[in-house]
Amino acid sequence: MDDRQFRSAMGKFATGVTVIATELDGDIHGMTANAFMSVSLDPKLVVISIGERAKILTKIQESKLFTVNILAADQKELSMIFAGQIKEPREVAFDTLDGKPVLPGAIAQIACEVSTEHVEGDHTLFIGKVTGIQLRDAEPLVFYSGQYRSLEENASLV
Repeated sequence: MDDRQFRSAMGKFATGVTVIATELDGDIHGMTANAFMSVSLDPKLVVISIGERAKILTKIQESKLFTVNILAADQKELSMIFAGQIKEPREVAFDTLDGKPVLPGAIAQIACEVSTEHVEGDHTLFIGKVTGIQLRDAEPLVFYSGQYRSLEENASLV
């Protein structure tokens, strides 16, 4: 199979959209990602997958912390900012959870300390020990087949 076919197949898995954030030397760094999952309930662990060319990779390795911000349906612009799809500089405000940077308005904010990292292929998997969670009730931002979607637009299909 070629790379395009593999990417297309992976795009058939509908996901939520997250912004991964970390803080290093007083500066906050973030990137949009959908490679996130829960790993364990006891202890509470999650995993994120960061590409070897991502600028945030070394920042997480140095800071040993990250947050996962699961975006709400009305936060598409934030996703685009942190994915580099909006080139003009935009000021993004952050709050903190357990001393770690989180995005206001996210439907879930998950603060983590890096427990372990594993290099696999062209990505590094960071397993994070969850140190704090904040939840908000709202519809999630969804990504499917290369496009942003919402649960509401597909409700009539069920």
